[in-house]
Amino acid sequence: MRTWPIWATVPLTDDRTANEQTGRVTTAVPFRVLSVDEATTRLTAPTVDLDIGALRDLPLLVVDDAHLLPPEAATSLARLPIVSIGLAAPGSAPIFDVLVDNAVDAAGIANGIADTPRAALACCQVLRHGEGLDTAAGLLLESTAYGTLQGGTEFARWLEAQGRRVRPAEAEAPVLVEADGDTVTLTLNRPRLRNAFSAAMRDALVEALRPLTAPGDSRQILLVGNGSAFCCGGDPAEFGTVADPAAAHLIRSSANAAPWLDRLADRLTVRVHGPAVGAGIELAAFAGRLEATASATFSLPEVSMGLMPGAGGTVSIPRRIGRQMTARMCLTGTTINAAAALDYGLVDAIVE
Repeated sequence: MRTWPIWATVPLTDDRTANEQTGRVTTAVPFRVLSVDEATTRLTAPTVDLDIGALRDLPLLVVDDAHLLPPEAATSLARLPIVSIGLAAPGSAPIFDVLVDNAVDAAGIANGIADTPRAALACCQVLRHGEGLDTAAGLLLESTAYGTLQGGTEFARWLEAQGRRVRPAEAEAPVLVEADGDTVTLTLNRPRLRNAFSAAMRDALVEALRPLTAPGDSRQILLVGNGSAFCCGGDPAEFGTVADPAAAHLIRSSANAAPWLDRLADRLTVRVHGPAVGAGIELAAFAGRLEATASATFSLPEVSMGLMPGAGGTVSIPRRIGRQMTARMCLTGTTINAAAALDYGLVDAIVE
């Protein structure tokens, strides 16, 4: 394992062993926390691009007193293909991808992204460069990066560890629509599979949302889930079923519920109970009002799979909790409860 004096590096070719259940790997990541003066010297050096470009590993920069990084170093950091972690108070060093309180937390993130460094880097780059983009542009950026990762070795390794799953035909409609006066209730309806978000559910949700955008329709919209979970994320049986990443990108560009939810946001309330994983929270976060019951939990595990949020989460979630907190959820895969989600601003209220 190579260790550079500034970057903590994670080799992409070594003898790591995949965990049979998750497809993840465990690698100890050597790194050290740089002082802000050391980081400034490195980031403003004429050779900084060569130092980064020469690496085929994940470069990781961890800086103490990150809020003191001068503008010229911050400008360099913003354009580099690097995951940056700053030790600083929340909101005090906006150029960094993630802010933490101490080196122990930084080490936890470093070890987490060691498993899938390319996915971690792509996720941070999309979040960083997607700030301020409108919904259409942000979704395009996300889908392009997601498609790149679909063709990568990290996702292939995870996919191989899962084995193939085959779903029997389902008789029930994946989305139920009920109109009652001034309210239309849409219900995700695959309770046996905890409302795993399948292509059929995606298409049915789009078809349910489309007519609600008609001129003159001012009805309120409530989106809920049937069963024990709001939505446990993408259906594992469908991961990797579209072999061509370019074709998958075209599907996401033409059949995506995210832009429809965004268009209807001012009339849309989403009520989450139980797990909202991956696509479950990514889509829900577009709502003008996002409610959670006390049982609700939220997580973004895609980076651990060699991917990144691909259902609109790099657009919707930063608008609620900011880019740095979104990156932290993605890089750690941490599950947060309803109280934490309310504290972060991910949800608007906790309801019965």
